[in-house]
Amino acid sequence: MSQNPIRSVKQDEESSTSAEAQAHISRRNVLISGAAIAATLALSNAAFAFQPETTKPKSGFKGDTVNTLTVKDGNSIYYKDWGTGQPIVFSHGWPLTADAWDAQMLFFGQHGYRVIAHDRRGHGRSSQPWNGNDMDTYADDLAELFEKLDLKDAILIGHSTGGGEVARFIGRHGTKRVAKAVLISAVTPFMLQTPDHPGAPMSVFDDLRNGLVSNRTEFIRNLSIAFYGYNKPDAKISEGIRESFWLQSMMGGLKCEYDSIKAFSETDFRGDLAKFTIPTLVLQGDVDEIVPLQISGPLTAKLVKNSTLKIYPGQPHGLCTTFADQVNVDILAFIKL
Repeated sequence: MSQNPIRSVKQDEESSTSAEAQAHISRRNVLISGAAIAATLALSNAAFAFQPETTKPKSGFKGDTVNTLTVKDGNSIYYKDWGTGQPIVFSHGWPLTADAWDAQMLFFGQHGYRVIAHDRRGHGRSSQPWNGNDMDTYADDLAELFEKLDLKDAILIGHSTGGGEVARFIGRHGTKRVAKAVLISAVTPFMLQTPDHPGAPMSVFDDLRNGLVSNRTEFIRNLSIAFYGYNKPDAKISEGIRESFWLQSMMGGLKCEYDSIKAFSETDFRGDLAKFTIPTLVLQGDVDEIVPLQISGPLTAKLVKNSTLKIYPGQPHGLCTTFADQVNVDILAFIKL
């Protein structure tokens, strides 16, 4: 795309400030400026000195700080941990952060649950490693978080790529700490088209990679339209939601987000789903343009024993935001069964 040339502008000699005029800054103005700077510094120091009360991490995890976990390869995983009660653990979609779960965390926290959500490695406030941006490592990071917080009888909920993380977590680490699972618009059972599976062609994921590399900020902004179904004729577009999507996505590392496309598209979760031994709720909208319904929800429900499938008419991929009230109520009812 061509750009307008930058035009040079002559300096306006009459508007320039001479050295002589600058020398006449009054002592009063200097004192006022100094007082303002001092006040600003005082407020900044007070802000940094204040730290919200939070649970201290358990001992035995070298390098941990409040709300971060240092995993076995030395990378840092950021997490939120609110409230008390039976734990609900949330795993977010690509390329977002734990903040994507705010509507759920507030709701379930207010209903007496302990709610926990982490920024997947390479995303948000977690480390941005060059290597290890794959589904096995994502699942192992989550397992370390479970161990650190000593979570038991947990409800494990994943959206989109996070649904794949939940599946791989159970495939690799079992369900001894998990009571129930919820998969929402998940990338399970397998996103890629193969001779034995009706997924999406590799060209779809190549286009994602190309868009991410060529102009990430514009690509992310445009992706929010399909993510939340804002391209539907009757859609009520929220620019605030789109801006939040953009901000969360731009917090991640480019290399990490690039690698994650391979992780969520080329990982076959069918073997993981066969290992589910707990009640599982599968939720999806029928106008999902990111993870099409025909290659996800119904196929996932067929592979998971003791699963329940619920499809929301007219709802998009990002239904945890666009349809949060109903999704929250349905998950709460499932938990209480």
